[in-house]
Amino acid sequence: MRFHHLGVAVPVIASALPFYEQMFGYRLQSGPFDDPIQKVTVCFLAAASPGSAGGPANDPVIELISPLSDDSPLRSILAQGGGAYHLCYEVPAIAAALEHAKAHKCLLLRAPVPAVAFAGRLIAWLMAPTRQLIEFVEEPRRNLAG
Repeated sequence: MRFHHLGVAVPVIASALPFYEQMFGYRLQSGPFDDPIQKVTVCFLAAASPGSAGGPANDPVIELISPLSDDSPLRSILAQGGGAYHLCYEVPAIAAALEHAKAHKCLLLRAPVPAVAFAGRLIAWLMAPTRQLIEFVEEPRRNLAG
């Protein structure tokens, strides 16, 4: 497993983005993407290049997430104040990673589904016994032809 990003719940991405750009020097890396399966809109921010106001380029990627619809599950997180609420790890094979997590007493909250923000790669949601929300995203499949 490799740390991928920190998820941050915000009411409106367009309103939150300038803060991360101006305060921390982050820049929009990709998105925004509307994901009707997850009922959210997401974008990814990365630190500016070394030597700029954003600090080192190895700063963590931040995913800003806002509700796409009135029935978005993110609304309950925002009702509690929002902010940083999940850690995401990229895994080579999601089925094996889920078995590993289950063996460590993690509870599967949402079975793997394709995610728009990851070009259809599978994601799954778990709750750790420490009450931390964890997302797994499967690594891109390598093309073995050629």
